[in-house]
Amino acid sequence: MSCYILRMTNQDIYYIDGEFVEASKAVIPVNDLALLRGYGVFDFLRTYGGKPFCVEEHLFRLKNSARLIGLPFPWTVDEVIEIVNQTLALNHHLESNIRIIVTGGPSDDFITPGSQPRLLVLVGELRHYPPEWYSRGVKVITVIGRRAIPGAKTINYLSALVSLEAAHGQGAVEAISIDRDGKVGEGQTSTVFAFIGDRMVTNEDGILPGVTRELILSLTEPEFAREIREITISELLQAEEIFMTASNKEVFPVVRVDDTVISDGKPGPRTRRVMELFRDYTARFALGGIN
Repeated sequence: MSCYILRMTNQDIYYIDGEFVEASKAVIPVNDLALLRGYGVFDFLRTYGGKPFCVEEHLFRLKNSARLIGLPFPWTVDEVIEIVNQTLALNHHLESNIRIIVTGGPSDDFITPGSQPRLLVLVGELRHYPPEWYSRGVKVITVIGRRAIPGAKTINYLSALVSLEAAHGQGAVEAISIDRDGKVGEGQTSTVFAFIGDRMVTNEDGILPGVTRELILSLTEPEFAREIREITISELLQAEEIFMTASNKEVFPVVRVDDTVISDGKPGPRTRRVMELFRDYTARFALGGIN
């Protein structure tokens, strides 16, 4: 299918294992271990000003995720960036979500990994979350559990889906994982920060290394003293302010954890400042002021 024809379609265009195809025609064989066993990794990012944001950082994390689960990754970062840019160019969104997936590939016995992973790049229109999430803050719940391989962003999201369904059933937007010793992990799709006393605190053990998390740590370093350490659930519930970060949700304030009200039930001033710093940075990126 030519690029000209692809540009004339109203459907999203995906990159599927070497080919650009319309979303309705995007398929992989049923003997792929991604389907059979949930064996694969992915990463997710978005655009600002039509440009993929922190794409190199996301791809380095994707490669590391593959390494942690023993999945071959035969592409260079530059090769994948080129595919991402080509896929974006074949779509028509003002801003886009980008999901990059590496599947386990075919397996003769339906369980043993082979050496032919598949690369998929799915581009869709950016999803906007409700403005009140950011102006009023959100509720989250806590659940017991941690990622099986914390540093790997795998396609196996069963526990996350169950936890998020539980959150939605309680009027919450996220579920923060807590281990049985009461140590705070991360959200199902986001990272946790808390203002405890005069410090901004976040953990780093047993969590996925968040790209937005790292950017927030860099942007806020001149303004807030911080500690990178474990956080207990009792500390979290007594925190002055809490916010969470994710590539798609950006920075969003948390004003209730389970039944505990945080920050008098409204976004606190330090959280609002973090949100402002992030918005300023992404706005400059969109305008070309940041490479």
